[in-house]
Amino acid sequence: MKSWFGVFAALLVVLVVAPVLNLVVPEGSALHMSDFAVALVGKIMCYAICALAMDLIWGYTGILSLGHGVFFALGGYAMGMYLMRQIGRDGQYQSDMPDFMVFLNWKEFPWHWAFSDSFVFQMAMVVLVPGLLAFVFGFFAFRSRIKGVYFSIITQAMTFAAMLLFFRNETGFGGNNGFTDFKRILGITIATPSTRMVLFVITGVTLIGFFVLSRWLVMSKFGRVLQAIRDAESRVMFTGYDPIRYKLTIWVISAVMCGIAGALYVPQVGIINPGEMSPAASIEMAIWAAVGGRGTLIGPIVGAFFVNGAKSWFTQAFPEYWLYFLGALFIAVTLFLPQGIIGLVRRVKKETRA
Repeated sequence: MKSWFGVFAALLVVLVVAPVLNLVVPEGSALHMSDFAVALVGKIMCYAICALAMDLIWGYTGILSLGHGVFFALGGYAMGMYLMRQIGRDGQYQSDMPDFMVFLNWKEFPWHWAFSDSFVFQMAMVVLVPGLLAFVFGFFAFRSRIKGVYFSIITQAMTFAAMLLFFRNETGFGGNNGFTDFKRILGITIATPSTRMVLFVITGVTLIGFFVLSRWLVMSKFGRVLQAIRDAESRVMFTGYDPIRYKLTIWVISAVMCGIAGALYVPQVGIINPGEMSPAASIEMAIWAAVGGRGTLIGPIVGAFFVNGAKSWFTQAFPEYWLYFLGALFIAVTLFLPQGIIGLVRRVKKETRA
């Protein structure tokens, strides 16, 4: 009942409280939620979806991925391609083709841009491209019995290779600049407060929906098998279960979640470039899960908000010390709070009751 109460409370905040504070409450009021705050919280909610996906594979299955940033970026690029087509002739060169293609003297769209002007097709690509890459990668990796640190290194190599590929201008993804200067989505201007609030609400509802789905998964027989794989994979195999199928399934689900998060991230932030595929971006996802508390579902969401909220403040107040703070935070959590923030809260509650 407490969990459902939290879900309904979160829905109330996303669907009612935030829109009222941003669109109805006047700007001079202390209760007004600024457009900057809407964009920041919307971005962090996208990160929270990735943290939740990381918890499913790391916290509940014991698979540490350092390459989930590639799935996030692929979803973002799929959305970015559609948004670039929505610019139309409003670009600097007043061409139907994106400005970077005109600058590179391209005469026609590459083959993978063929249906990029279709919203439905590109939303399908948001799901299919990360899911297919995850399936192919996971199929060969899990069948080869690659585990532990070796698997983590391979995932990091995968995202680094993808980043180098997308940096190249001839791939048709904007090179190191990526996609930016978006104007419209579904013919509606992105920059208006009402549009940004709609994107905020969709992101919040998606995060809550994925939380409910994840909770259902981990409470089911499927989730119990995942936890058994995490604790003793060889015993699971001896009892007649095939760990490869379970690991591959949750791996693909987590990749699709990150792809959808990337698609929601791009129109709110206004840019997508290969930097989202950097190994550091994927490592940060693991940090969010660790700081919040692995194997709790709500913990990684808390960790994403805590770390990125601190990042927003630190990069303004002490920009040169942010990376040091992040490293110190990860070390402190590893040494003193192995169960993260949620573990600390639960321990305090237990001691208080005693």
